[in-house]
Amino acid sequence: MIEPHAPAPPGVRPDGQPPWRGPARLPVRPDTGRLLVLACVFVCAACGLVYELELVALASYLMGDSVTQASVVLSVMVFAMGIGSLAAKRLRRFAAAGFGALEATLALVGGCSAMALYAMFAWTGDWGGLWAGGSRVLLVGFSLAIGLLIGAEVPLLMELIQRIRRQDAGGAVADLFAADYVGALVGGLAFPFLLLPFLGQLTSSLLTGAVNVVAGAALVLGLFRRDLTCRARCLLLVANVTVLGVLASAAVLVDDFERAARQAVYGDDVRVAVKTGVQEIVLTGGGDGRPLDLYLDGRLRVGGRDERRYHEALVHPAMNGPHTRVLILGGGDGLAAREVLTHPDVRRVDIVELDPGLVRLARTDPALSRLNEHAYGDRSVHVTTEDAFHWLRGARAATYDVVVADLPDPGITASTKLYSEEFYGLARRALAPRGRLVVHAGPVATRPRVFWTVEATMRAAGLHTAPYRVGGRETGFTAGPDRTADAARAPRDWGFVLATADTRPLLSLDRRAHPLHTLTQAALAADARAAEETRVTGVRPSTLVHPRY
Repeated sequence: MIEPHAPAPPGVRPDGQPPWRGPARLPVRPDTGRLLVLACVFVCAACGLVYELELVALASYLMGDSVTQASVVLSVMVFAMGIGSLAAKRLRRFAAAGFGALEATLALVGGCSAMALYAMFAWTGDWGGLWAGGSRVLLVGFSLAIGLLIGAEVPLLMELIQRIRRQDAGGAVADLFAADYVGALVGGLAFPFLLLPFLGQLTSSLLTGAVNVVAGAALVLGLFRRDLTCRARCLLLVANVTVLGVLASAAVLVDDFERAARQAVYGDDVRVAVKTGVQEIVLTGGGDGRPLDLYLDGRLRVGGRDERRYHEALVHPAMNGPHTRVLILGGGDGLAAREVLTHPDVRRVDIVELDPGLVRLARTDPALSRLNEHAYGDRSVHVTTEDAFHWLRGARAATYDVVVADLPDPGITASTKLYSEEFYGLARRALAPRGRLVVHAGPVATRPRVFWTVEATMRAAGLHTAPYRVGGRETGFTAGPDRTADAARAPRDWGFVLATADTRPLLSLDRRAHPLHTLTQAALAADARAAEETRVTGVRPSTLVHPRY
């Protein structure tokens, strides 16, 4: 026998939904009110996606490895959205007030997230101990908080749209999600093409928070104000004005904050800080006897105390042989070109550099142009601003006697294609008979597997290799994604691989060249033996579709 259902308590529907209280008392027609709710959904979705992308972009810049940072942010945020959606079920009885409070909180947390994350990195990133991972913990915390708040929006907006005019759940969900997805599209396109290039990461997040709080307040205090008590209206008004004031104040002070944070990261000797369309370039020192340091996106690219050791080791072993035509991939600072031009029989040097801003700075900055000995003023030097991989695809075969790959570290996600089997195949095609290719392959002592993966990848592309390393690296990690590395694990050497397409290359220096400052034939032979002692067997080559760095 089937027992009859017990009657629901007074005021509670059998399905557990809030009781229908009749249509909301709106100051506009229902159709207009419904359109306004969907417009708010659109704006909130755009803001939510901007918060998400801003966290991914800033975390990639501060902590490196964009794939890992994107995976952490997206997975944590999507998980939190589900939890937030469940938690919002208890707020549906107070949908208007709950949504207003929710948007004010989301605007404050999302709008200030970039500044808080940058502040944590700048002022505590080099403390060590528990603070060493502070930026990563804060990233997860913001992803969780923003995801919870975004997830709670949908049930409350669903309730508000049903308060205007009751309709079947399927139709309401379809309208709601359509506006949500279109808003996400607009936010996703606005961030890389408008907000980031014109406003930067900090101001973009603050502006997004301001738009978010205004949209939420306008919907609740304008359209649904009759659903609120007088006390609720006053509290929401004060909360929204306070959040807007905090965001506006932060926007006014953002330049001062950024300068102070930059000094905390790089020291007090910051002389040039520019953001190009490709990266942030920072120059410190370079005057009054202080060494010049060049940072690209926070990573120390050139250390004035030891850059000559690096560039002599990179260039000169490859110059032992024909070197009439030389190709430099990367090297926009002009320092590799400086070493190439010490050989008087060089007739043409082609530099392929992605960032025209770096080339411009290398030409015009007094300290950097003095360091590269005005290499860009030499008539034999020709510059192309293009992606190295794309440029090699269109390069003529058998053109260059020497190819120098002076590229960012292989461990950086954006650089993995420049250390792939396909890339080395293109570089091999560009080599003239008896031509040589030399590659910077990262530190050997601290990351031997990465170094030997580069070597294995070059062999897989049909090249014969001669690996070597150069010690005496003084600068180590001082800023950017590597700033939190332990001092004991900071790299103290550079690894290189010299390669030819014909036979195993002879690792030696050109006896006819001018004497070098830091490198000798005996030291080069010892460095090759030292590198060979670290060999890691069984590594597999890296490809475009299966990167292994």
